[in-house]
Amino acid sequence: MAKKIVLAYSGGLDTSIILKWFIEEGYEVIAYMADVGQKEDFKAAEAKALKLGASKVYIEDLKHEFVTDYIFPAYAANAVYESRYLMGTALARPIIAKRQIEIAIKEGADYVSHGATGKGNDQVRFELGYYALKPDITVLAPWKMPKFLEQFVGRNEMLEYADKHGIPIKKNKGVSYSEDENLLHISHEGGELEDPNAVCEEYVYSHTTSPEEAPDTADVIAITFKDGIPTAVENKQDGTKITDALKLFNYLNEIGAKHGIGRLDMVENRFVGIKSRGIYETPGGAILNIAHLDLEGITMDREVKKLRDTLSNKYTEIVYNGFWFSPEMNILQNFMEDCQKNVSGTVQVKLYKGLPYPIARTSQNSLYNQDLSSFDVDGGYNHVDADGFIKVNAVRLKAQKSFQDGLKKKSNDKKAA
Repeated sequence: MAKKIVLAYSGGLDTSIILKWFIEEGYEVIAYMADVGQKEDFKAAEAKALKLGASKVYIEDLKHEFVTDYIFPAYAANAVYESRYLMGTALARPIIAKRQIEIAIKEGADYVSHGATGKGNDQVRFELGYYALKPDITVLAPWKMPKFLEQFVGRNEMLEYADKHGIPIKKNKGVSYSEDENLLHISHEGGELEDPNAVCEEYVYSHTTSPEEAPDTADVIAITFKDGIPTAVENKQDGTKITDALKLFNYLNEIGAKHGIGRLDMVENRFVGIKSRGIYETPGGAILNIAHLDLEGITMDREVKKLRDTLSNKYTEIVYNGFWFSPEMNILQNFMEDCQKNVSGTVQVKLYKGLPYPIARTSQNSLYNQDLSSFDVDGGYNHVDADGFIKVNAVRLKAQKSFQDGLKKKSNDKKAA
């Protein structure tokens, strides 16, 4: 009886070759495609996998769960890697790995596989997810298997193998970089984009309008949150109102893309120790991130926010590095949810020429006291109290200056002697 393996299959050249190669190695291959919002002809990919010899093909629609269980909680935790990257790829990997393991258990498969390379982050994210969810699973990653690497030294060998086995090859659009797309973002990496000093040409951006070409008229949207999670979006111009989580996020993507929002060109540090340049388009995520942070300004206690911000860095690192299913992630997720208990209300955001601008916010949980903040009203604040507050905080500054002056005097006395 052939050994069963569940392969994370995209329908592209690499995973198509991997599928056929495993069959030649004596495995029964079950192809698994996760629909996390990428533009893909799933029926064509399914037919291709079956033609190549897959015993079954699973096509799993994970979009709604991706939004509610991964994107929304991570953005409530302010998960932004290296203060810039909105985690479009990192957040999609755990949900893909989770469903793959569920299928492996259902099918009685002892093996799982993926097409990620040995230089990137995705191999780590997939495999850590597999082992956390099913410790006894065996991972076969072809791009780290000597026999596979000996056979496929480069792209030419892959093309020859594809031709030999009648594996259709998607027509390249004439560029050398690779792309990864899901509901949250699209990334463009590698090839002509590897030089960090090479300006990214406009044709690379496929999901967002150039800010220069974006409409001259702004849109104003109101996003309502409950405990840090978005529950509704309303367009103040045309009255569009959406409450379903997936439709809400799709709308943010659509309107954000129209205004050229969410573009990012950066060099980041991969978990494996390599720096890489990525071009990202994350329109809905950029709007959501800004709106949520703005609402926290009036609903979150200062010291709680400082603590949350400190642990957000750790939370983000955990997600980026592939430890979504770790015990530390579980603890931090509970902490983040607790921090968000008062973060409810509505933020109005103006979308214009590449940027989302929060322009108004309101909350029943607001900690903002207008009388207390005003320069025109006392509001129960005694100005005289500020004198003692400043003097207490100046104690250490005075002590430091006195110490420095003493050292300087000793030095001058020695020189004079």
